[in-house]
Amino acid sequence: MARSIAINVAANTNLPGFRGPIYPDGSFVYIPIPEREPTAKPVPTYGDLLADLGPLPVSVDDDLLDRRVHLDPEFADYPCCSHYTYGDEHGVKAGPLAELQPGDSLYFYATLTSHEPPDGVDTGPAVDWIAPDWGAYLIGEFRVDRVYDTAACESLTDFESQGVATNAHCKREPFDAKVLVVGTDDSRLFDRAVPLSSAESGSTANRLVTECSNDSGKGPWWRRRLWFDEDATERLRAIVDGERSL
Repeated sequence: MARSIAINVAANTNLPGFRGPIYPDGSFVYIPIPEREPTAKPVPTYGDLLADLGPLPVSVDDDLLDRRVHLDPEFADYPCCSHYTYGDEHGVKAGPLAELQPGDSLYFYATLTSHEPPDGVDTGPAVDWIAPDWGAYLIGEFRVDRVYDTAACESLTDFESQGVATNAHCKREPFDAKVLVVGTDDSRLFDRAVPLSSAESGSTANRLVTECSNDSGKGPWWRRRLWFDEDATERLRAIVDGERSL
């Protein structure tokens, strides 16, 4: 049976200074963090992404439009992407991620700010689980195809043949990933977010965190890695697929 991990990604109030939006119907916009390291290959800018993502309900400073993005995780159907890959240079994440096996799930969650959609953006009926102001939400999933642990990353020389050349860490100079995860074609960026926060407060964890994961939901749980065992992963997948409710 499969296991899963959920990790925090995407824009936040520190980098680049705002969170991505979530709309009343649960749809959202994934916005990556800035790239802070030198790169050997060209990487997209916020301006490049916003040209494809369309209008946002948050103001983006003009000086940010030319800033490069660290587009990680990458989802095949997201602008400027063609594969499902995720890399990390931090050992504290690399160890647990390296334990993922083919068929396991790597979930990505982000803190998102509640917004009304901008003019011209059509959304569906409102849901009742959006947290006021901000909350933490699952935004995507990799069904794991393969994982390169630290030793495997250190021996990687031909990124193209291994199908990881498009990952943001493989574009850095020097390459710095301590783990690389490649998703199957069953991976996806969700159309609708899945809440980890309660409907009452973004800082209050809901039952997916407190009953299903290894986390107590106390303190800044939305910054931590969440482990789900086999039974919890089965429940989580059913919730994500709309086959059962929270």
